Amino acid sequence: MIRRIKLYITLAAIIFSSTACLDKYPEDAIPQGDAIKTVEDVDQAIIGIYAGFKATALYSGYLTLLPDIQTDLVYAVQGYTNVYGNIWRNEILATNPEIKDIYGALYTIIGRCNFILDNVDQVEANTTDDAKLDKLDNYKGEVYFARALAYSELLKCFCKAYESDEQAANELGVVLKSSYVNSQPLKRASLKESYQFVLDDLEKAAEYLALDDDDNTTLYNTGYFNIGTVNSLYARLYLYMRKWDKAVEYAGKVIDSKKYILADATKKNYSNTYNDFQYMWQYDDATEIIWKVKFEVTSYGGALGSVFLNYDYTSYKPDYVPAQWVLDSYATTDLRYNAYFANATTGYSHGLTCPLLIKYAGNMDFIAKQILFVTMPKPFRLAEQYLIRAEAYCQMGAAYYGKAGKDISTLRTARYSSYGGATNITKDNWLKTISEERVKELYMEGFRLNDLKRWHEGFERKEQNLTVSPGNKLKVDKDDPYFVWPIPQHELEAPGADIKPNDSNK
Repeated sequence: MIRRIKLYITLAAIIFSSTACLDKYPEDAIPQGDAIKTVEDVDQAIIGIYAGFKATALYSGYLTLLPDIQTDLVYAVQGYTNVYGNIWRNEILATNPEIKDIYGALYTIIGRCNFILDNVDQVEANTTDDAKLDKLDNYKGEVYFARALAYSELLKCFCKAYESDEQAANELGVVLKSSYVNSQPLKRASLKESYQFVLDDLEKAAEYLALDDDDNTTLYNTGYFNIGTVNSLYARLYLYMRKWDKAVEYAGKVIDSKKYILADATKKNYSNTYNDFQYMWQYDDATEIIWKVKFEVTSYGGALGSVFLNYDYTSYKPDYVPAQWVLDSYATTDLRYNAYFANATTGYSHGLTCPLLIKYAGNMDFIAKQILFVTMPKPFRLAEQYLIRAEAYCQMGAAYYGKAGKDISTLRTARYSSYGGATNITKDNWLKTISEERVKELYMEGFRLNDLKRWHEGFERKEQNLTVSPGNKLKVDKDDPYFVWPIPQHELEAPGADIKPNDSNK
């Protein structure tokens, strides 16, 4: 794989950045009275929302990478550029530019959603064509989902874990903005109110995006929001809220819909070169993709693979290499390993030789156009839904361990060259089993930090060869304040704001 990339690679990247204060309109805003008057205007505004998700601050960059870099999944290599170094060292300030950009980019998307929702009723009142009215309903569903998704990411990054309704009612949530033009206080709602806001948006999205029982619409591998993305986010949120029965219900809706099929690493339906699981990462195409951030060679976001490879025409000088414990966790028959990692000698003077992450080496169609390390982010995949349901079953007690084991077995059967028998889940091993499986499947997809937070687990990096001290010997206790990122300082100091800081702000 490393050799094949060398044949095509040329340094190229486009970086989109997006920042916004809560008391400002999006940078590309236009006067309220001059926009969103027709169905076509709504369509164009929604294109802007999807484009917003391409930002390097979000899924094609910081939002995907930083939560995992902060934890125990990678090590900085001696000679690295110090990119994201403060995150890796768990030295996170309220002035950190990447944290600020994530916060701002998410609120920019929320602002765009609110702008549409403030105007869409008037557009609907002025529309008589039934086909256009149907389009408007679908657009509204997409907008409500986009807002729910943006808020869910803010909750994941900037708030404590949801333990119970009672606890959440007394914890800080996020600033809730439901209108683009109407003044609302710049004050954090409770964690419970914030989650409920997202659930309410999902309920509206589900209403507008619902399919008839006999609707054979293809939903997989899409770049658009639909009922599959709605149910997937429901399942994820209910898992985070510890509503186990609801998490099982909504993950089941996705799995049992038969709209998605796990990419089978034992089959080559798409290519003679790659198995179906590898093909998903090499060409961003698979029946298990629920939603991907759609890129074109003329319009794309950040380069997720840069910090893991950094090819300079002659050699690789990665900033970060995989933790050895992660590499060792894969069974010899686990085909995910060769899809995610490839051994190489780096170009550093110390000559480190080790497996490098190739999961984000880049879409081959982009590489052929001399675009480096650009992979379409896949925020929702069917595999996560199996993991959600399996974990929720385990949390429900011993009577459900068998069902959890079946879900893990289903996932492993699609990933292993051979996987016989059942997965044995017990009271003593279920968390270890689920935790390791989430790492092996979702490696560097942005889930690890929140998983440790909600499980109340710490982590420890044990020194790894030719990596950077002192971060390579970092020990972080459970419930560390930096598991909840600080609110950006400029938001706390904004005129008229009454935004309370997190513990990590202090």
